[in-house]
Amino acid sequence: MNKNLNPLNWTKKQQIIGGAVAIVLIGGVTTGIVNHANHQAKERKIEALKNKKIKLCKARAEKARKLEKINEADSKKLLDIAEKTPTDKNIKLAEDSILKVKNAEVKKAFDNQVVGIKNRVKLENEAKTAVSNYQKDAMNQDKFKTAQQSVNKLTSSYSKGLKDSLNKQLATSKKQADDATKAQQAKSESDSKEKATNTNKEQSASTGNATNNNANVDAGTDSLSTVNNDVASGSNSYGGGSQNNYSQGGSNTSQNNTNSGSSNQGQGNSGQNNSNTNTNTGGNGSNTNNNGSNGGNNNNNQPQTRYVGWVSVDGVRRYSQTFNTLGEAQSYVDATVNSAEVINLGFEHSIRYGVEPA
Repeated sequence: MNKNLNPLNWTKKQQIIGGAVAIVLIGGVTTGIVNHANHQAKERKIEALKNKKIKLCKARAEKARKLEKINEADSKKLLDIAEKTPTDKNIKLAEDSILKVKNAEVKKAFDNQVVGIKNRVKLENEAKTAVSNYQKDAMNQDKFKTAQQSVNKLTSSYSKGLKDSLNKQLATSKKQADDATKAQQAKSESDSKEKATNTNKEQSASTGNATNNNANVDAGTDSLSTVNNDVASGSNSYGGGSQNNYSQGGSNTSQNNTNSGSSNQGQGNSGQNNSNTNTNTGGNGSNTNNNGSNGGNNNNNQPQTRYVGWVSVDGVRRYSQTFNTLGEAQSYVDATVNSAEVINLGFEHSIRYGVEPA
């Protein structure tokens, strides 16, 4: 080792200089050490602040996450209430709650759910209205189809109860309408049968009256014919023919037959006067027969009977006409009763008819 480097061998001046240098060196080292320590302390402080900030951020993030979960839970809860009871108030509360949700995806899902609730409510209201309209007019098949289609649109599980209720109401009203239709059809058929029966009865009565009238006409005609024949027979009186009277006495006395013949005064306006006298003279005596005298019939100014044929509607004679013979009057009545006009009137009115002397 060089002795000059040994501080013990230095001169006083060298020692003073060396001491100063040593002091400077020591101070520099000390300063360096202090500065290093200060730098480390600062770094530690910065690190601590950084860690604190990180912790604070984490805490804030955790708090925000928890708050988001709370908001989502609240929104979901309010949406469930709105789904079950979709009133305007419940839907508004759900919408306000969704505004607090920060997660974009969750928020979009919740918004879509609100739209679905509103659409479902619209369909439910339309179905209720359609069913109500049909119940007020249950015979209208178009309204029934509209109501059925509206109810079929209720596909949400939340609408199941309402859908079942509306279908039950539709079925009840439909059955009532069908029963009413059947009853109406049965009544119409019964009325038609009753009307046809009454018409047949009236036609049968009319045919019976016509038959009776024709029989009366025939009887009257026969009676008139009989009277005329009787008159004709009475107008012809035959005188007694010649008679042979035989004598039974056994004598040869001649037989004289005297027949005054027949006296026929004929038929005149004054009637018939017939006288017939037969005188027979025989061996056993005489026989005189007087047939008598018939004053005959007086036919001067005999009136001619006329007949009225009539048809009444509800007791009022609407059709009538006078004829010279009963047959003509009856033919008129038959033609009138069987006309289309009177037949049509018979469906709504009471028809009567007949023939009588004028």
